Amino acid sequence: MSAAGKLTRAALAALLAVALSGCFSGESDRLQTPSSGAGNPKPEAPAGAKTYGIIYPMAYPMYEMITQDASAAAEAAGVALIVSAPDEANTEQQIRIMETMIRQQVAGIAISPVDSEALTPVINKAQAAGIPVVTFESDAPSSVRTAYVGADNYATGKQSAVAVSQLLGGKGMILVENGMEEMLGMRQRLSGFIDYLNANTAIDVLEVHYNQGSEEKAMSDIETMIDAHPHFDALVGLDIVSASASTLIWKAKGLNRLAVSTGIATTSKEALLNGQLAAVISQREEDWGKLIMETLLAAGEGDPVAKRIETGIQDIRQNDVR
Repeated sequence: MSAAGKLTRAALAALLAVALSGCFSGESDRLQTPSSGAGNPKPEAPAGAKTYGIIYPMAYPMYEMITQDASAAAEAAGVALIVSAPDEANTEQQIRIMETMIRQQVAGIAISPVDSEALTPVINKAQAAGIPVVTFESDAPSSVRTAYVGADNYATGKQSAVAVSQLLGGKGMILVENGMEEMLGMRQRLSGFIDYLNANTAIDVLEVHYNQGSEEKAMSDIETMIDAHPHFDALVGLDIVSASASTLIWKAKGLNRLAVSTGIATTSKEALLNGQLAAVISQREEDWGKLIMETLLAAGEGDPVAKRIETGIQDIRQNDVR
């Protein structure tokens, strides 16, 4: 790749900062009640109302969509909602946030655990204190959590492999970018992806990188892989961060290569329409906020809830978002 054609990572990071400006930002382990949009504070819940908490693995725009839907459901139910996330994916901060919510005696907690094994003791601590815990996006199967909301991550990875195989005719060379290596759901996606390719295709996986939830690292990874393998046929992103990074790089460089990503958001839909993405594998993330809140509310009232609330998987193409 020529120096003239190579967009610097600093420039890509600047583009990303503009694209994400105004979106949900983390507050370290300081808890906050999300605003309802346009800078207007969310109305206070009735005095004595129950309070629920949501903990994300990091601050990211897709989680803002979830927060908006969960906030609407909380307001309709007359309960308070606090939302928090580490500024960057961080297990220790998630543990501290959980500990804070336990001390506050919230009525229920939903969490997407960065490291499910490390979070298991504090999830069990919350449950022992009578606070139901709902995991989403990535499960903590060794814990005694009340329920999991999301899709089967192994099947999600398999569906990503099916999509790229269809697009490449079952052969070719691909690059893979994944999310947080310690997150169970991300490892499950990669396992499903690789298992399907090995059993059913002649596709060669050239490299796999983990971005650890950082767009800057994702962009660095993708640029490095492209430089090392200029004749690759497709890039596959197994997390939503990879989607944003690959879209910016494709847009900036005008690459005429296939890109498949995971996780639907406004930017993903735009990338499909603009041709930067050929397919997006969605876990119906637009349904998560409502489902998370419904599950928390039922569990907080002591009502029985299913151990797994499956959201399903969708293979979305350009014609699906017109």
